[in-house]
Amino acid sequence: MKLYNLKNIGTALLFGAILLGPTSCSDFLDEQDPSNLTPESFYTIPDHAEAAVAATYAGLRFYGDGAGIFSANWQLLEAVTGTATTETGQNSDLNNLYSLTYDGNTAHINNWWNGLYRIIANANLALEKIPTIPFLSPATPAQQTKLIGEARFLRAWAYFNAVRLWGDVPLVTKPQTATSEDFFATRAPQEEVYKLIVEDLVAAEAAGLPVFETSGRATQMSVKALLSKVYLTMAGFPLSKGASHYKLAADKAFEVITYSKANPTTVNLFPTYKEIHTEALKNRLEHLFQIQYNVAVAAFPLNDYFPNFKAVTYAGPGGTGSTIPTTSFYNSYEKGDLRTVDQEGWFYTTYYTNGDGAKFNLGAPYVFKHFNQTALGAPGITATRNNNLNVNLIRYAEVLLIYAEAQNEVGGPNAEAYAAYKRIRDRAKLTTPAIGTFTQATFREAVWRERWYEFAYEGITWFDMVRLRKVFNEKTKGFDNFVGHLNLNVGSGVPLQEKHLLFPLGIQEMKNNPGLTPQNPGYGQ
Repeated sequence: MKLYNLKNIGTALLFGAILLGPTSCSDFLDEQDPSNLTPESFYTIPDHAEAAVAATYAGLRFYGDGAGIFSANWQLLEAVTGTATTETGQNSDLNNLYSLTYDGNTAHINNWWNGLYRIIANANLALEKIPTIPFLSPATPAQQTKLIGEARFLRAWAYFNAVRLWGDVPLVTKPQTATSEDFFATRAPQEEVYKLIVEDLVAAEAAGLPVFETSGRATQMSVKALLSKVYLTMAGFPLSKGASHYKLAADKAFEVITYSKANPTTVNLFPTYKEIHTEALKNRLEHLFQIQYNVAVAAFPLNDYFPNFKAVTYAGPGGTGSTIPTTSFYNSYEKGDLRTVDQEGWFYTTYYTNGDGAKFNLGAPYVFKHFNQTALGAPGITATRNNNLNVNLIRYAEVLLIYAEAQNEVGGPNAEAYAAYKRIRDRAKLTTPAIGTFTQATFREAVWRERWYEFAYEGITWFDMVRLRKVFNEKTKGFDNFVGHLNLNVGSGVPLQEKHLLFPLGIQEMKNNPGLTPQNPGYGQ
C-alpha cells in the first residue's frame, strides 16, 4: 500500500510540474529546502549563535546519561576511587569499574569519550561560525565576544577531562566532516592539549563574561576557578610543572577569594551543608559552575545514590544502591565532623518513610549530599516529585582548598593558606590546630585529607589520586603511593596498578579510527 501511495504521489508531482508551465528544471532542482538546515544555512543571525552555545551547554548532561541497568556515566569517577561500593550486582560494566577490571569495552568509558568529544565538536562549530554572523547593533559585538568566550570555556572543560582520563588525545579544533584532512585524528601529546586548555580559558577570562550570575552560564568566577584547577593539575603528575604552576594556581584561586571577601553575599561558602543541595539555591553563592537540570528537559541524574529498596522518597521502596559509601571511608572522618552527622552533612543513616512519614533506620550510611528534599519529601515538605537539582562541577570550597594546597607548595602554609583550609573545617565544626603546629609536609597532607572528605562523591577524588600519585588510606589516615594501594571497596582489597593512571581507549573507537593506536599501556589492543 505504501509503495502504491508513493507511486501516485510521484505521478501527481509530475502532473503538477507540467501544469506549472515553463519553469526551468535546473531552477526547480537547485531550490533550497528551507527546513533542511545545514551549518552553512543556519548560522545567519545572533539567535543562531545563542543556540549554538546552548547546544554546547546541553552536551554537559551526558554526565548523567544511562550506562546500562542501575548505572550512569558519572559513576566512572566514583567506583574506581575505593570510597564507594554497591548494593546491586546487575551491571557488569559497573562491577568491573569497582573491581578495577574494566577494559576498552566498558560502557562508561566509551560514553565519556563520546560525550566529551560531542561537546568539543559543538564548541568547535560555534567558534567557527559565530564570528561569521552579522552582529549589527552597537550592543551585539559584545554579545558575540561573550558567546565565543563561553564556547572556549566549555571546550576547555571537555579537553581537561579527556586529557586526565586518557592522556594523549586527539586535539581537534575545527568542525569535522568525512572529507576533513584530519578526520582520523591522531593523539596529541598531553602538553599540547593543556596548552589549548589554558589558551581557551585565558581567552574566556577576557571575553567580557559577567563576574557572577545565577543563570548557570560561565562567569569570570567559574573561568578563574577552572583555570586555577588546571594549573594545580599541571603542577602535579604527569606534567610535573612544579613551583611555577603552583604559583599560577594559587594566584588565580586568590583572585576568586579576593572577590569573595569583597562580595561575601555573592560568592562564598553556604553556612550549612543542606543549602548545597537545596533546589532553590542553584547557581548561587558556593555554586560557581553546575550542570543544569530541569525535568522539562532532563531530571537530576544522581539517583543511583538512593539506598536499594528503602522507602526514602515519595515513590516508596525503590532506588538501586548501586553507589553507596564504604563504611571504612565513612568511619575515617574525624569524630564530630558535621559532614558525617545524619541528615546534616554528606550522609544519612535514617530517613522518613515515603519521604515524610515515620522515621526509620537505614542500617548503613548513604550519600545525602545530593538528596533533594524539595522534590523527594521530608517532614513538613510535600514532595514536588520534580527533581530539578543541578550537578556541581566547581564549588567555592574547592577554590579555597586549591589555594591552600598551591600556596603551601610555593612557600609553606602562610596565613591566607591556613585561613582557607580552616574555613572548610570551621563549617564542619572541627577544631583546627594552630598554624605554627604545621610544617609544609604536614600541612600538605592535611589539605589533601580535607579534599577527600569535602569532595567525596563529586567526581573529584579520582583526579586527585592521579595528579598526586597518592591515595588516602582509610585505616592509617595517611597517604599511600598510588601503585600498590588497596581499594577496600571490593572484597579484601584490589591494588591499583600503573596502568590505572589512565583509562583504556574504547575498542570500537580504535577500530573506527586507526590513528588512535597504540592503546594505553596495560590494556592490550
